[in-house]
Amino acid sequence: MTESDVSKPKKVVPPREGDATVPQLLSHDFLTKFPKLSTEQAGHLRHFHNLVAQKDGDWHHMGSQEPGQEWLDAYRYQLATMAYATGAAHYHRLPLLRSVFKTLLESLIRKMMLRDVWGYWFLTSHSGKLMDPDLTELRQPWADPVVRENIMYSGHLLLMISLYTMLFNDDKFNEEGALEFNWCPVFWGMGPERFTYNRASLQAAIVREMEREGWLGVCCEPNSIFIVCNQFPLIAIRYNDVRDGTSSSATVLEQYQAAWKAKGMFQENGLYIDSFSPKQDRKRHAKDVGFTAWAVAFLNSWNPASANSAYNTVIRSIPLGSASLDGAYKSFAIKPLMPGATVHLNKPVLGYTSMMISEAGDLSTLQKLLDLVDNKFTPNWDEGGLFYAPSRSSNNSCVDMDRFTGNAAIAYARLNVPQGQRKMYENPWGNEHFANYPFIDNVDLSSGVDFLRGNWDQNKKTLVLTLRSFDGQSKWVEPQLSGFAKGSYCVYQNGKLIGVYDLFEKTDIIQLDLQVTAQELDVVIKLV
Repeated sequence: MTESDVSKPKKVVPPREGDATVPQLLSHDFLTKFPKLSTEQAGHLRHFHNLVAQKDGDWHHMGSQEPGQEWLDAYRYQLATMAYATGAAHYHRLPLLRSVFKTLLESLIRKMMLRDVWGYWFLTSHSGKLMDPDLTELRQPWADPVVRENIMYSGHLLLMISLYTMLFNDDKFNEEGALEFNWCPVFWGMGPERFTYNRASLQAAIVREMEREGWLGVCCEPNSIFIVCNQFPLIAIRYNDVRDGTSSSATVLEQYQAAWKAKGMFQENGLYIDSFSPKQDRKRHAKDVGFTAWAVAFLNSWNPASANSAYNTVIRSIPLGSASLDGAYKSFAIKPLMPGATVHLNKPVLGYTSMMISEAGDLSTLQKLLDLVDNKFTPNWDEGGLFYAPSRSSNNSCVDMDRFTGNAAIAYARLNVPQGQRKMYENPWGNEHFANYPFIDNVDLSSGVDFLRGNWDQNKKTLVLTLRSFDGQSKWVEPQLSGFAKGSYCVYQNGKLIGVYDLFEKTDIIQLDLQVTAQELDVVIKLV
């Protein structure tokens, strides 16, 4: 929808009865042409909603292995991956359901801004012997979680808000102070500290850090540049270029690729190195496929040749073709013992690999992996939401289920589509999309309704919406549909004509009053 359309008053249009030229019924197979979310896919989205609908400070089903939010299943990784799954589901599967996905992504971003999520950085900023063995004394710390280093948080945050801006044609995160970090421990410090950013200044801070590190990327932990964590801001910068009419992405990628060409990103065995220590000018080599798989899932957006090469290396290491899948299952068991730690920390290799296979588009291999997950771990349903609860295997040769994989990564693998990140990167939504596609507002997942279809056929000028209640109880929703071109539109409910709406402006609204039960309710809107 254009700026001139937005300025026009919105009007709810009343229906009229159809005349003899309007079909009273749709063909029985009409909806088969429109794909529908599976029960599992809808369940994952509802689980995301259930998690972010909790009161601040409640993290039911999200507790991580390490209490300081320093490990790979920390809140930030769960929330960010849920956001990417949400974005992929909206862009590829349910593109018309604007308010459903906007509300969900806003909630994920709001949770990402809580001190519970980023407060780990103050201690981490001191640095330590694990990541900097030559350290002789701790550094002076800082609480601002995005001003320097910490791309394992700031990079995800930038992509989350840039994805929001691209998907919903909304610049709220570019307002001054849109991102506010409040550092206020009760019994420590000289008083509260407040750090404010917006989309532009957050990106600027990240690009400055890239330049400071010779364009190899931004450090995650001190003295550690991980390839995977820098993929997220690289995607975000591309979205922001399209939004803002700038050309930063080409410059950053040129410098980034040149830096890694000189340094060498691949190991001899075909995996990406895990990380690089700039102080010692030393690479940390990968001992498992985990970070390569995670990187491929997103690096494929802008460098499919490199991603494909690494993918083939990873997939050869996982015998998913075996009849019993036991060999594949055991191949995911990577439990590094951290120096000084008293317990093993499970690296979510299973989750990373599922995301990679989903992006690569090898659907048969992905199905084998999802079958393995369902076979080895019990799918859990809570308030209509699907997840895999953490489990501790009794046999150290087998992999555990972690929160990152069970809450977010498997969901992402199911909700993404083949080459999903690449398709979004190459064709982010812009003015043409918003000017030509209708959308659905005034509904979200808090209604207790799951949305299985929300699609538009541009050639046939036909909209399809399919709903059902998640718990079988009767719900009432009032979706508002707008953004249609001028014309008369027939509205069908479960195949029967319920009215005709004459629309004259893009801002004219078709508002429906729908009772939704456990039985799927189908709404079709067609241009006469």
